Formats: sequence, C-alpha cells, structure tokens
Amino acid sequence: MHNMDGNNVSTEMKRPMIARALRRSNVRKKIAEYLFDISPSYSYTSEIAYHVKTTPTNVIGALRGMKSRYREDESLVGLELVEEKKGGTNIKLYGLTPLGKDMIENMLRDK
Repeated sequence: MHNMDGNNVSTEMKRPMIARALRRSNVRKKIAEYLFDISPSYSYTSEIAYHVKTTPTNVIGALRGMKSRYREDESLVGLELVEEKKGGTNIKLYGLTPLGKDMIENMLRDK
C-alpha cells in the first residue's frame, strides 16, 4: 500500500483501515479467521469458500477486490493481510502474511 509520494504507508497507519475493512465485511473477516486457523498453510478459493460458507466469487472479491462490490484497497490482498502465491497451473493459493496473523490475533484476543 502506497501513499501519494510512493512511500509505503506504515503498518501503524494501516491498522485502523484494516480493522474497518474487517468490520465492514463479514466475508473478509471469516476468510481471514479461516486462514489464521490453517496458518502457516495456504488454501485455494473453492476450499476457502466451502469453509466460510460462501461462494467462490465472494471469496475472490474479498481477497482481491471486484469492481463495485469489493473495493480493491479494502481487499485482504490490498491491505497486505493475505498473500497470493501460485500453486501450479492457474491455481492461486492464499495465506496470511505476518501482518495478517498479528491483526487477527489481536482481533480474536479483543473479542
């Protein structure tokens, strides 16, 4: 995530944005919690959808953003909570970043 002059936005500045994005979308929150539960493993879209009981389309939107329904800057990948890696031909795997783990740990502790 970058600010206007191209510098990285600090993690501390990102935290409120992340907390807001997770509060605003139950799907984002459930995905982050599921990835936290399976961490350090990675998972793919349809498996995530199955575990959080939503559609693969909603999972992709929450992870990467999707036109009008999911803003890219509030997506889990956009917020740097989740990273994407290739798992073979046309398979994308998703897992929590260290920042993601930290945020979900704090969120679960504060419940």
